[in-house]
Amino acid sequence: MIKDLVVLVADKNMEYTIKGLLTRPQALGIRQLTFDCFVHPENDPGCLLRGHDFLRSIASNYTHALVMLDHKGCGRERLSRKQLEKQIEERLRQSGWGDRAVAIVISPELEIWVWSNSPHVDRIIGWAGRETDLRSWLIQEGFSEDRKGKLNRSKEAFERALKLTGKARSSSLYYQLAISVSLESCINPAFVKLKATLKKWFSTE
Repeated sequence: MIKDLVVLVADKNMEYTIKGLLTRPQALGIRQLTFDCFVHPENDPGCLLRGHDFLRSIASNYTHALVMLDHKGCGRERLSRKQLEKQIEERLRQSGWGDRAVAIVISPELEIWVWSNSPHVDRIIGWAGRETDLRSWLIQEGFSEDRKGKLNRSKEAFERALKLTGKARSSSLYYQLAISVSLESCINPAFVKLKATLKKWFSTE
């Protein structure tokens, strides 16, 4: 049976994020999907340079494909997110996918999607009930300029917060965040592209 979607990602945290997001078709404005998600053994550089090879042999098994990776750590950081996406999509086009595949390069990295003003973030990472609220702490530590400001060093901020709460950084945390946090509040360009792509391919309308 041909499935709707295959997603190739750079690591397990990204895998669990995608699996969590795709449990929420209504929030994404799409129908329920049949999909598979694979982790490239060479992580971000593998998705960037050899993602098309990984997906080549299964092009006839899925209607569409996504390749997802972090900009930071991909080995080609001197190029912009859009330039890298264009390169990946061209390689996918030539390897049997045509216009059925899209690349999502997250700048700087996945953790930028984690942070929102949702109380679910505080609860899931174990911050709820602390004297200083999470957004104030981010400002105090220099990770954010104000409560609505762009977050700096998102991965470092996430790891530091987890260390303070005693929570282990695990893929299940990313899954819990993906199934809980509002999808409207994340305005990161890569996330916006992901939502728009899924809606274009699998809209309920």
